[in-house]
Amino acid sequence: MVIAAIGLGSNIGDPAKNIRHAIAQIALLGHTTAVSDLYHSKAWGYSDQPDFYNAALLIDVEMTPLELLQKLQNIELEMGRSPTFKWGPRLIDLDLLLFGNEKIDSIDLVLPHPFLYERAFVLKPLAQIDSSFSGALEQLPQDVADGVQPVRQ
Repeated sequence: MVIAAIGLGSNIGDPAKNIRHAIAQIALLGHTTAVSDLYHSKAWGYSDQPDFYNAALLIDVEMTPLELLQKLQNIELEMGRSPTFKWGPRLIDLDLLLFGNEKIDSIDLVLPHPFLYERAFVLKPLAQIDSSFSGALEQLPQDVADGVQPVRQ
């Protein structure tokens, strides 16, 4: 079994509900060991769109990284994600951030996720559930980290 880290994001429809639904679907793939709170941030990459909600989870799985990636993509499709444009709005986005200590650089998958250490909306929820990412979060500019806030529910 391997612990994988997954980042979740949504900014279409009811983002909080979309993320909760995706978490429930991902939980069917293995044993969820940790789930972060929901976080809110402005869109990254393309700013003329609704704000995002993000979360992260850790799951213990018995499959290969590519098998997990395919299952995550199937969840996105089953939830109704349709293609838009790079960094555009999305109903659900499931990113495989880490898969144990694996390092992969292929056309289908890059691990660790290539933008993992640049995005506060990924690092803040991940650091909440895995303290080993706290140092990486602290390396981001303070205004960038402050742009990602917990959702008050």
